[in-house]
Amino acid sequence: MNLSIAEQKAVLRREMRLRLKQLAPAERAAASAQAIVRLHGQPVWKQAGGILLYMARPDELDLWPLLVEVLAEGRLVALPRFVPATQDYSVAAVREPVCDLVAGAFGIPEPAPHCPAVPRNQLDLALVPGIVFDQDGRRLGRGKGFYDRLLPSVGGTLCGVALDWQVLPAIPAEPHDQTLNCILTPTRWLACKGRARFENEFAG
Repeated sequence: MNLSIAEQKAVLRREMRLRLKQLAPAERAAASAQAIVRLHGQPVWKQAGGILLYMARPDELDLWPLLVEVLAEGRLVALPRFVPATQDYSVAAVREPVCDLVAGAFGIPEPAPHCPAVPRNQLDLALVPGIVFDQDGRRLGRGKGFYDRLLPSVGGTLCGVALDWQVLPAIPAEPHDQTLNCILTPTRWLACKGRARFENEFAG
């Protein structure tokens, strides 16, 4: 029986989530540290003045040291912030992690209400988590579409962050799925075909 794209995505999410649940804390910590070192060597990181980070769930690579580093360098660092009125995410700046982070709607730390909103076109680099990616920059998130709605207005480079085995040769995708410019893993910096190609592909 042929599955629809939505059904294929649901199956893939379940499989990857089961595998991610088996990720040991020590393995995650080591992989996170490796990914940070690899990111430091990339020109896009060195040149970015405004950076969108994320606060990691237990099954995602933890980039917390980058937040501290970027703030110490005086660069703009932003995080997603849930907006109850729209049931979606905006982007807000963080300046003092101790004072500026509060528990978010899904138990993930996010910028407090007093943190100023950041225009997304001021972001030079967005680091994006996900459940699974492919080599062309397609991304499969947790199924709620938050990043698919947030990312189109980001002006800079979109970079997925994943463990090596989370990057597959190809994954199912739909027109609303946002594609990425590159993917960071502990051992690779993978340049992808980027957003424009997939906009043309679905349009044609």
